[in-house]
Amino acid sequence: MENLKIATAQFENKSGDKAYNLSVIEKLAEKAAQQGADAISFHECSVTGYTFARHLSKTQMLELAEFIPGGPSVLQLTEFAKAFNIAILAGLFEKDAEGNIFKAYVCVDKNGLVAKHRKLHPFINPHISPGNSYTLFDLSGWKCGILICYDNNIIENVRATTLLGAQVIFMPHVTMCTPSTRPGAGFVDADLWKDKKANAELLRKEFDGPKGREWLMKWLPSRAYDNGIYAVFSNPIGMDDDQLKNGCSMIIDPFGNIIAECLTLNDEIAIAEATPDKLTMAGGYRYIKARKPELYGEIIAKGHHSEQKVVWLDEKI
Repeated sequence: MENLKIATAQFENKSGDKAYNLSVIEKLAEKAAQQGADAISFHECSVTGYTFARHLSKTQMLELAEFIPGGPSVLQLTEFAKAFNIAILAGLFEKDAEGNIFKAYVCVDKNGLVAKHRKLHPFINPHISPGNSYTLFDLSGWKCGILICYDNNIIENVRATTLLGAQVIFMPHVTMCTPSTRPGAGFVDADLWKDKKANAELLRKEFDGPKGREWLMKWLPSRAYDNGIYAVFSNPIGMDDDQLKNGCSMIIDPFGNIIAECLTLNDEIAIAEATPDKLTMAGGYRYIKARKPELYGEIIAKGHHSEQKVVWLDEKI
């Protein structure tokens, strides 16, 4: 199996402006291809924008959403992939013939759609239906999976995708810098972004602190380490609707080490090379082989009655 060169991206999307967002995706995909990347991963709903969708009616959501693979955005992404000879992973809202709406993330290459994942745990808009299956696909000889944002916070999803054979899991997000019951969480003042050059030091402190990257480091590396997989995290930078996001897109190896990361306040890519040797050298490989599912299979599969609901922003639990 050959090495896989992967790029992860961060950029400031515009709400509902597919033409603009696709133009940035095109520019960054070309840049990644010029640096030899086999694939580039963008954030959740990178084609459409994300946070603004919390205000949309079902009619508005259906107007924003597209059929996959026949919709214009996937066709445009395929043209980019063909032009630059690179696989592109990006997110958008999907609709089906029955009027159901999903949060989708696709992988396309020069031949068209390679894979599509529907978010298992959507909550940005009440009209979005959850996906009901895991996603596994081949990319240059590597087995890959996709889990969108909150899907990754449910640890069983990452383990299940790994057990299905994934060696690389793409983890597109729109996260951090929002209120939560977690100590230290909260918004970053959007006024700081109006002159990001002058406020660069303070922005970096906020973005890397407990509101942002510091929280990410509490759990994201462990998903890669425990499962012995490469984790490709993508997140927007700048304003997403009325919220300021901190980027920090990164690639983590099976040892839980960050091997590439976006570190500026700009639209940016970071590239790392995945090597197959780490898949079997890392502890996660041994841990999976040492499992005793006969002890806990029924426990893990047992249903539950949730006493909490997922909350968005300043909702009360």
